[in-house]
This record gives sequence, C-alpha cells and structure tokens, in this order.
Amino acid sequence: MRHFPIFVALEGRRVVVSGAGECAVAKLRLILKTDATVAVYGSDPDPQVIAWAAEGKLRLTPRPIAEGDATCAVLVYGANEDAAEDARAVAIGRRAGALTNIVDNLADSQFITPAIVDRDPVTVAIGTEGAAPVVARDIKRRVEEMLPTSLGLLARIGQAFRPLADALPKGRVRRDFWSKFYFERGPRALEAGGEDAAREALDALLADTLSHDATPGHVSLIGAGPGDPELLTLKARRLVHEADVVIHDRLVGPGVLELARREAEVICVGKTGFGPSWKQADIDALIVEKALAGAKVARLKGGDPAVFGRLDEEIDALDAAGVTWDIVPGITTASAAAAAMGQSLTKRGRNASFRLLTGHDVKGFAEQDWRALAKPGAVAAIYMGRKAATFIRGRLMIHGGADTTPVTVIENATRADQRIVETTLLDLPETLDTQGLTGPVLMMLGLAPRSAAQAVHSLSPQLAEAL
Repeated sequence: MRHFPIFVALEGRRVVVSGAGECAVAKLRLILKTDATVAVYGSDPDPQVIAWAAEGKLRLTPRPIAEGDATCAVLVYGANEDAAEDARAVAIGRRAGALTNIVDNLADSQFITPAIVDRDPVTVAIGTEGAAPVVARDIKRRVEEMLPTSLGLLARIGQAFRPLADALPKGRVRRDFWSKFYFERGPRALEAGGEDAAREALDALLADTLSHDATPGHVSLIGAGPGDPELLTLKARRLVHEADVVIHDRLVGPGVLELARREAEVICVGKTGFGPSWKQADIDALIVEKALAGAKVARLKGGDPAVFGRLDEEIDALDAAGVTWDIVPGITTASAAAAAMGQSLTKRGRNASFRLLTGHDVKGFAEQDWRALAKPGAVAAIYMGRKAATFIRGRLMIHGGADTTPVTVIENATRADQRIVETTLLDLPETLDTQGLTGPVLMMLGLAPRSAAQAVHSLSPQLAEAL
C-alpha cells in the first residue's frame, strides 16, 4: 500500500487550486462538496469557475499562482494541464507546507484524490493508486447501487442522536441497536413518514433496547475452508464480520481473519501435531466463557468443522453451559486439493467410494481398513498424515497395496504458497522428508495430478494465476 487512505478535516481550512480551466472545474466539483475555503488562481477562467466565484463558493484570482498564495493551505492542486506550470505551482505549495497533487500525475503528487461515493456524511473512497482508474469507476458504480440515497439523511439523524445512545453499553448491544435503525426501522419509517417518523422510530428503538435484558451470547461453529478467503460461504463471511470474538485454529488463513472487524477480539487456539498445542478442554472453556459474557463468537475451524474438527466436544461443552450454537459448513481440504490437482474424487469405473482418513488419533497412529484401501482404484484423503507416512506405507503394502500406487501431497491447499508434490506409495516417506514441506499437508492416496494441473503449479504463483 503506497498511499495510506485517510479523511482530512477541511472545515474552515484553505484548499488552493492552481488553474481555472476545464481540468480545474472537474476537480472543483468534488472539492466544493467540502466545507473548505477554496481559492483558485488562473488566467482565462472557465465560465463555471466564474459562476462559482459569483455565488461565493470560492475566491477567484484571475492570474497564475504566485509565492505566498498557498500560505496556510492544507492542500494545493496543480490543474493547469501544463507540466511546467503545475510543477511551479506545487513547488509553491510545498514551500508553504501544504500537501500537493498534480491532476493525472501520480509520480509527482504527494496525495491522490480517490473516486468517491457521496452519501454525506457517509463517504466511501475508492483508490487504485493510479493503476486501474476504470476499476475504481466500476466499483464506485456498484457501491452507489448498493447504498440508498436516503442513507445520508439517516446518518445525520443518527449522528444527532448519538449522545442519547451512549446510555447503551458498548459493544454488541450498541452495534445491534444501530444496525436495527440503519437497516430495518429507520428506512421503513423514513419511507412511510419522512424525517420526523425516522426520529420517532429511533426514540422507540432506544426505549425498547433499554427495557430488555442484555442479549445472550451465541457461538457459530464455522468452516473456514482450506485457506483462500474467496472459498468461504457468504454466511461465514457475514458471521465473521459480525463477531465480537473470533477464536480460530492455526489452519485458518490470514485472508480469512482480515474479514473480522478491527474491534473484534481475535484469539488463536492453534494445535500443532506432536508439538505445543492448546488443550481441547481449554478451548471449550474459552468458547463458553466468551459466550456467557454476552459475546457473539465465531469459532473458526480450517476446512469443514465436522471433518476431524473436534466439533462434538465443543458442542457438548456449549450444551452443558446452556449456550446456543449453530454450524456453518465449509469446504473441506480434500475437495480443494482435488480441484487443485484437476481431479475428481470419484470416477465411474475407478472408485465408487471415497474415504476421509486421519493419520493419527488420540491413541497414536490411526488404524484403518487397510485391506480395502490397498485395493486397486481405492481413493482416500489422508489428513494429518505427515508423521504417519511410514506407518501408512507399511500397513498398505502388507495388505497388498502396490508400491506404484500414486500419492499426491498438497501443501497449503488454495493459498498463494500452495505446492503439489507427486510421488508413489513406496517413496512417500522419503518424499515428505526431502521436499521440505513445512505447511499443513493433505495426502491423496490413489490420485495423481492431471498433467495440466501439475504444469500450472510448477510455475511461479503469479504466472500460474495468470494462466
């Protein structure tokens, strides 16, 4: 991020524009939406600039900018459409201590003006750092379609009401109060009876909220998918954003956690195979503690919470404490890994069943139906199998598994650093040792990548994405 997005307070402060032609007019249409004191310097001013000056919206000086004209200015724009004159103007501005911008000249500007969706006082700024203005305009159009024109009026009504709403406790109760006003009661009242009705609805909503007991906590047990945030369900995205507390395991990708609100408490309860880990009982106690305190908890689990996710233990703890919960399924890593390989988990004539296995359980290396898994055409996804690779190879080969049986190892499935490693049952342990796989891996027994998928993933992540 080369440009840090901020909103600058301009009420009563000077903004200077060097240039008074068509280029300046386009910039002034935006600047005049603010409460700044606007000064324009430029010969041969556009009629629109003259009209704005006559209406008292700006002060026009019909000559080029000179030394001292930018004194006390916060922002100075060069809008002359003349490179030399713009460079002279911003030099004057910088000597006066102002931030400077040359229209359509990113390299020589200290700040940029984003595309703006105006629902005053709600303002959405969209920037692409000059890389893709067309994209910014398209996003602007979409956001304008999403936000009703009445939103600004509701926001002003709410702004005046905020001191009264301070009687509500901070956190979820207050957020729920404002959500109900802006997205439910407020719009309905405004449409039915106008501004007065919206104010009355706000008074009634505050009275209702104060008269009710505190909202009880709730836990959503959410599948965070294999890592790519775009593979989250819409429901999961919404619940993560709404959560007061996000409790996640180490398999949840950083892109998913970015969806949480900045005010949310984010707690990692990661487990490491055969290494330092949170105890499940402690995780259960933490989830219950946060919910009983009234929080809306998002319990994020990599993949799908019902696949090797200790889901039942957490539900039992919540039930015992009288805490309500719901389950939000996610894409399990086996599905994502198969997609990355360009393969189907089942195929007519090859395998009529597909198994999900764990490499180890609470007793150690997990025993399976090795005879069935060793049959030609058998397909299985082996979770948490890195440490058990030698054990798995031995069991399968003892029961007749061919040493040439394909095994594909997928590390960090769906993430930018995803790796796909093709091997055989005979070479599986040695492959894991020599390939330097440090991230979470899933082993696909009986499946090899399609050649096209393998070729793409052998390229750099950037080139693979482009293909």
